[in-house]
Amino acid sequence: MKYFTEQKSFWGKAALAGAVFLALAPRAQAQSADMLIDKLVEKGILSVREAQDLRDEADKNFNTAVQSKFGMPDWVTSYKISGDFRARFDHVSSDNAAFTERERFRYRLRFGITFNLLDNLEAGFRLASGDPKGSAGNSLSANSTMQDNFSKKNIYIDTAYGKWTPVNSGGWLVSGTVGKMDNPFSFTPMVFDPDLTPEGAVAQTSWAVNEQHSLSLVGGAFVLDEEQFSASDPFLYGGQFLWNAKWTDKFSTALGAGAFKIVGGEQLTTANVPYNNQGNTRHLTTTVVNGQTVDAYTLQNTFLPVILDASATYTLDSFPLYNGTFPIKVAGEVMQNTEANSKNQAFWVGVTFGKSGTKKTWDITYRYERLEADAWYDQLVDDDNGVFYPGDVPTSNSTFGYFGGTNVKGHMIKFNYSFTDSLTFTATCFINDLISRDGIQADPLVSNTKTSAAIHFMADVMWKF
Repeated sequence: MKYFTEQKSFWGKAALAGAVFLALAPRAQAQSADMLIDKLVEKGILSVREAQDLRDEADKNFNTAVQSKFGMPDWVTSYKISGDFRARFDHVSSDNAAFTERERFRYRLRFGITFNLLDNLEAGFRLASGDPKGSAGNSLSANSTMQDNFSKKNIYIDTAYGKWTPVNSGGWLVSGTVGKMDNPFSFTPMVFDPDLTPEGAVAQTSWAVNEQHSLSLVGGAFVLDEEQFSASDPFLYGGQFLWNAKWTDKFSTALGAGAFKIVGGEQLTTANVPYNNQGNTRHLTTTVVNGQTVDAYTLQNTFLPVILDASATYTLDSFPLYNGTFPIKVAGEVMQNTEANSKNQAFWVGVTFGKSGTKKTWDITYRYERLEADAWYDQLVDDDNGVFYPGDVPTSNSTFGYFGGTNVKGHMIKFNYSFTDSLTFTATCFINDLISRDGIQADPLVSNTKTSAAIHFMADVMWKF
């Protein structure tokens, strides 16, 4: 009996030493250390208090080591490295014979660091790949296309920001962020492209009323462009209110409302800013750029859209071929530009079965969307949700082709499957058509100007780290 007691003590000490070694090793091994510590608690070798003390000591020693090695000041308390790599097959086709089917192999790389500082401060940045759009990066995409004889690819600043959270207690959270940031609003791609990272300042507050209900409010001001020869720089102002409610363990809802205002929109011409999408109604004007007179297309309408969105989720205890509880979510969103007299409405409705993101989970979504031409500024919406244009359009001097933006109606089907917590496969298909052909000047090469239906299919594999 004494032999077995001594053996247990020996292995307990050995395991404890291993846990300490892992916990004090570089942060890359932190997850393994946490798992080992949890196992020691489960086996009764460590108490819960001893485990927490070990974690705290590991964090303290790690931060000290990092500060010593990299010369960081004492007010840097921790940092986090994150990113992802995504490989994509991209296919676009149209019923119109004038359109040549496109197949592209693309990839996206993102890498970022977040620093937590004393006094509830945070600073961070993220770099991202991307094809150039004129002299700048594409604001709606970080994809790099495999092309040009293995040419080197561009890296851009995707985010760079500072954040202060003066209140984070008693169910309240108040924070402010300035710089180039992840989108602080939770509206869908009908309003903002998922890759859009706005530049400006936001204030955010939330209140956990109780365990069932929470309220949040976000307001911000963003710079759309800086004009050298005009004092009327274009800005975007707006805010969003959200109410999340968990009525039972199985049923929850979310309700949101928001509005945005673009000022100085007359400066958002095709001569001043890069153009990714199409759709808004514009008229030809003559402007001066760098001392030279050039033709440009100017927005015909101003923008002040009001947006409402809602969702309801019911969670099943289980579902075939799914790991864990199974959520079913029904959602929708409506939008109306109050400063346009026509073509000013948009909506989508859809349903999602399941939720991917952890090992052996999946989801499938169907959505129908109708986004009229002047419901919202076309340069901010999803650039993957596009359609075939049969000729020159009053947005730029582009010829016929496939473009994302507004003036689009159609269907989206999306499937995600997570093989592991870090590896997910995604297949997305858009089946769309133009809503209106008003103002479109058909290209002579397009024999059938009434056929604009297009299919955009994407297959992705993404690694998260």
